[in-house]
Order: sequence, then structure tokens, then C-alpha cells
Amino acid sequence: MTIKIINNALSYIPLVKKLSKEVVPRLLSDRGCFATRVEDNAERYAEHEAVIFENKTLTWCQLNCLANRYAHSFSRFGLQRGDTASLMMENRIEFVATVIALNKLGVTAALINTNLTGRPLTHCIKVSNSKVCIFGEERLAAISKVRRSASMAEVQDYLFVPDSGDKVCPKWAQNLEEESADQSVENPSSTRETALGDIALYIFTSGTTGLPKAAVVSNRRFLLMTTFSAIVGLRCGLKDRIYLCLPMYHGTGLLLGAGTAFCTGTCVVLKRKFSASSFLDDIREYGVTHFIYVGELCRYLLSVPENKGDADSPLITVMGNGLRPDIWHQFKQRFGINRVAELYGASEGNIGFFNLLNRDCTVGTTLSPHALVKYDVDADEILRNSEGNCIRVKDGKAGLLLGKITGLSSFEGYTNKAATQSKILNDVFEPGDAWFNTGDLMKSVNVGFALGMPHYQFVDRVGDTFRWKGENVSTNEVGEIINSYPKVQLCNVYGVTLPGTDGRAGMAALVLKDGVKKLDLAGISRHIREQLPTYAQPVFLRVLPNMETTGTFKMLKGELRDLAYDLARVNDPLYVMKPGTSRYVRLNARFAGTISTGNAGY
Repeated sequence: MTIKIINNALSYIPLVKKLSKEVVPRLLSDRGCFATRVEDNAERYAEHEAVIFENKTLTWCQLNCLANRYAHSFSRFGLQRGDTASLMMENRIEFVATVIALNKLGVTAALINTNLTGRPLTHCIKVSNSKVCIFGEERLAAISKVRRSASMAEVQDYLFVPDSGDKVCPKWAQNLEEESADQSVENPSSTRETALGDIALYIFTSGTTGLPKAAVVSNRRFLLMTTFSAIVGLRCGLKDRIYLCLPMYHGTGLLLGAGTAFCTGTCVVLKRKFSASSFLDDIREYGVTHFIYVGELCRYLLSVPENKGDADSPLITVMGNGLRPDIWHQFKQRFGINRVAELYGASEGNIGFFNLLNRDCTVGTTLSPHALVKYDVDADEILRNSEGNCIRVKDGKAGLLLGKITGLSSFEGYTNKAATQSKILNDVFEPGDAWFNTGDLMKSVNVGFALGMPHYQFVDRVGDTFRWKGENVSTNEVGEIINSYPKVQLCNVYGVTLPGTDGRAGMAALVLKDGVKKLDLAGISRHIREQLPTYAQPVFLRVLPNMETTGTFKMLKGELRDLAYDLARVNDPLYVMKPGTSRYVRLNARFAGTISTGNAGY
């Protein structure tokens, strides 16, 4: 057994050498972008399938030609290197072609979450300084409602991308398909002029400052991450197919799925949305060998009634994040998975972990300088010693993950300088040092022989964010929205654990304004539905007589989080939004019991 483990570990050395050669640091002024990879694929693998979507297949040559048509159209609308264009579209071929086209021009693509409406939507378009807004027919209603707001004043053009054909292009927008129909399919010269240091993407992430922040992803970091994923993670080639059902406005879907295909020429089987019931049928029909996941999807798949032949499919490797230890072995065994390339990272972060050696229940290891430091969860603060330095945790203990900021592990941050600075810790171990605060608790785990490198497990998020339904939820953003309801005096938002689910469900503790005797359930339900995307809408509401705070007036979350929705310990009124409903109702013992068994449907 020991010899087998050693040989398995040694087999990765050629891959690591290849990786080092591929992503060796270069000057940010050097030329390079992911669109050049697509153009190379179009030349090398012209007739090889690039993407399959809803019974439509495009080769690399066809995909590149479509992107070229779009790129020349975008140029006609005045887009050029250094500009930004917002993109709001569901997963489909046109999304992939648009991202490639913008990258060919050196234009930053601001990827807008398709769940957003109202203020969060206009905020994302405004903070990215978007010159053009490109949106799918399926998001026409959301864009139409906000386009006249003051926040959208800088948008010069709206480009409509047809989908089902049920809705026509509005008069205030241009139809991209029609506008690009007669454009050249030749590669624009600008592709080879785009630099590694140019900003390729803005990927929005929720955080402690409320509304979403635009995380900066340069061409260099895009290529670094996707090359690493292709060589060390999926280890795929032309004979493989990648199943991609995660939304591409997130880094996991775009970089790990589409980005890996850009690097390798692998075909992507693209799905608009995830469906647990049709997953295995798709895998078998399209001969899929690799799957990009988040932990929630794995749990949904396990909830589908089991069949003896579930492991009988071409699927051999999965890569993603959030596969929790409690279902890891069950998922691998049931679906016949040989390799789980679990990873850890953040769109804005300077540190990533890869399960390089295919060890169970670990996010793997990293070569980036990092530290796990002591963190008081209840007080929501980092602990320091008498000299003012952070304190490293002992092996096996949970600590806050910090990534050291160096020339090789730079922190690209956000478009907002204040938001960027808020994530940097200084004087951590010595005067003048700088570290990126991930906001995540991690711990080291013993996985046996692992080339002398410590391996880690993700423990939880801390502070003012939590994860639910595959999305990061900002407690401050949700709190601001609920506080704007006229009958609410104060709101404290936090995440609570639900059996049988990943992440944490949102819960809001409310103090009503003076004179308000009871919570207006119809009114607060409507307000929350209209102002917040579904994943950010609290599952539970609790009405408090008053709000406990610290001496500096910071609202306490620890005890509220511990008591959660336990009717035996909470005497205050508790309300719940049941799955598939649109109004909060009083939580009763019967439904609380259903939640406790993991059968509530969340």
C-alpha cells in the first residue's frame, strides 16, 4: 500500500513541472489572454466539438467565428481596450461567445448574477463603469425595470441577445444577432495586443460592506487558474467532455468549466440550469467524463432515489468546491467517481488549495504562503498576543485563513479601493507585512503520506457573510434591505444550519418600530421578495423586544445563531418561509420537526 501511495504521488511530478512551465510568472505588460487560447483551438482543432447546448453543437472554428462576429460588432458600438461591458445572461452558447469576444478586444466583462433585480442590479452595473449592457432575452424584464434609473446613466448602449424568441428586442436596445450577422469572422488584431495585466473580468461577490463588490480577475490570473485546473485538476484532453451546469457568472463555472476547455480544447456540455433528475441521462447521452460541481449539487444528486446502475456511466472525474465530508464517500461510491479534485479559492483571493493527490475529504494543499490564526467566532474578531501579533493555531485546530500578499501571490482586490483595503491585514506577524483575510475558517487534516505538505479542510465562513444555495450572502446587504421596511426599527441577519443542506440558511432577528404591535407578514414578505434575490431571502424571521449590542454598538450574533429556530429555547415569535411559498408564516412544532429530519425541501 505504501509503495502504491508513493508511486501515485510521484506520478504528479511531471504534471507539476508542466504547470510551472505553463504559468511561470511573466511581466503584466506581456501579451496574453484567454481569447488567444480559443483562437489557437480554432486553428489546431477546427472541426473538434467545442460546446454542446440544447441539441446544438459548435466546433472550435464555429465558436471562434461567432465570437469574432460579436467582437467586430462591439467595436462598432465603440467598445475598446480598457472599457467595461456588463453581461447578464443565462448559460448558453451566446454567453460563451460574448465573453470571448470582449476578451479579444481587451474589454472587461462584468458578469452580472442573473438573479439580481432592482438596486443590487443597478449597483453592479454602476460600480463596474459599464459603457454597454449586454443582456439575454430571458433577462429583459429585469433590465427594462432599471434602465431609466440614475445609476444607469453611464450606459451608452443596450444590446439584446435573442433566446427563445418569445420576446422581441425593445426599441431602446439593439439586437446583437442582427447587428453581427454581416460582420467579419476573421480574428481581430486586438486579441494579440491584449496584455496579461489587463482586467479580463469583474466577478461579483457579496461581502461585509453590503452590496456586491466587483472582484478583479486579470488575464494573468485567469490563465493561471484555468491552466492549473486543466493540468492538475481535471487532467482532461480532446477525448473528454466537461459537464457544466453551474452559472458562468461565477468563477467556478466560467474558469473551471469553460476556462479549462479554452486551455485544452476539451468539449463542454453546457446546461442552462442544473437538474438532478436528468443528470445521469445527460452524462450517458453525451459521454461526459468530467463534471464541475459545488457541494450543494452533490447533495441534491444524492437525494434522487437510488438505482443499482447509478455508477454505470462514463463519468470518472469531478472538480469543484464544497463537497462536505459527511457525503464525500457516499457520493463517490454511488456514482462511480475515481477522482475528486476538490479545491478552495475565492474570486478575489490570492490563495488557492487543490486536492492534488486525490485524497478524500480535503481541499488539498497550496504552495502559496499562508497562515491559520486564532479567531473568536462569537466576538467576530481576530485574536492577537500581548505584542499585537496574530496567533497561529495548533495542527488540527480551526483558524482563520490568511494569504500572504507577495509579488507572486498578489491581491488584485476589487474596483472599490476601500473594499480592497478592508480585506488586507497588516502587521500580522511582523511590522509591515500584508495578508489577505479570506474570511474562512480552515483546519489541517492528517491524510497520511502527502509529499510532506499539510492538507486542509474547509470549516466555515465567519463574520458578516454566509453561503446558501451556492451563493455568498452578505448579512449587511440583507439587513439594509429589511431595515428599509417602514415598520422595522433594526435588523440583525445571520446564517443558521439546516439538517440535510449545505451552507447556512438566512435568519433575521427584527426589532419593530415603536407603536408597531405585530409584524405585518404580508407586507414584509412582499418587501423581501421584491428587493432580494431568492438565495438572499431569509428563511426565518424572529421578532425581538430589543437588540443586544456590544459596548461599541455592534450587534451580537453568537447567541442568536446558537438558538436559531429552536422552539424549545426561543420564546419570541418565529416565522418561516416554506419552500415554494411566497409568504412568511408562524413556525409550528410540526414543520420544525420536518426541518430537523432534513425533509423540509430546502
